[in-house]
Amino acid sequence: MEKLAEIVANQLLQIKAIKLQPANPFTWASGWKSPIYCDNRKTLSYPNVRDFIKLEFARLVLEKYPDVDVVAGVATGAIAQGALVSDAINKPFIYVRSAAKGHGLTNLIEGDLKPGQKVVVIEDLISTGGSSLKAVEAIREAGAEVLGMLAIFTYGFPVATEAFEKAGVELTTLSSYEQMIPYASQSGYVTANDVATLQEWRKDPANWNK
Repeated sequence: MEKLAEIVANQLLQIKAIKLQPANPFTWASGWKSPIYCDNRKTLSYPNVRDFIKLEFARLVLEKYPDVDVVAGVATGAIAQGALVSDAINKPFIYVRSAAKGHGLTNLIEGDLKPGQKVVVIEDLISTGGSSLKAVEAIREAGAEVLGMLAIFTYGFPVATEAFEKAGVELTTLSSYEQMIPYASQSGYVTANDVATLQEWRKDPANWNK
């Protein structure tokens, strides 16, 4: 998995799905200042990257969860990723909204999910894990079983690790912040001073740069 993490980190950095700006931090929706911004939806615009991620997800699903019945994507970032994976392994696809639709059937889950079915959830990015685990909760409330979750990238925040453990959800990611930093340094994307900044940020992202 270490070699895979390097390959994926390289792909995300090359297409600027991951941007590193320690000297000019981004502001997240939460208000946090961050030296990194990750938008994995960009992978969909690069067929080679898109196919690589799809096939690695498909391989992991079949290796880890061969009895999967349904693939689920988390709206909105992982809808396309989940659909690609479900097509690759020839399984039904559903997606889970962040909130129930305010009209029509007021669905939270779109697609056909039956009680007792075994589901693998696809996510594009894990930060605190809150929205991802809400999708898991919705699937479980519908009477289905969540086998595990696969994501492209995680920041590796302790709060997310704890949340997944508490929810009893196995999380597997193609790459991570911790694995990306040394690769970014070795490949010249950041300087040695930048590495120290990136490592410091992850210790306390909510209060960094205040």
